[in-house]
Amino acid sequence: MNVKIEGMMCEGCAKRVRQALASVPGVESSKICVAEGLALIQGSPSENAVREAIEGIGYEVLGIEG
Repeated sequence: MNVKIEGMMCEGCAKRVRQALASVPGVESSKICVAEGLALIQGSPSENAVREAIEGIGYEVLGIEG
């Protein structure tokens, strides 16, 4: 699953997003690319749970693919 995220500016942001995603059921691992504004998620979480986790810490989800 690829998630386009707006608002990440640094590795601190990436760490916050990784931590939020780690609490989502079905997320096995995640890789965050701040420069591209992407989270690459392995596993089978629900899109709604991913969106809620990311938006719950102050970032905007622009789109989810996969």
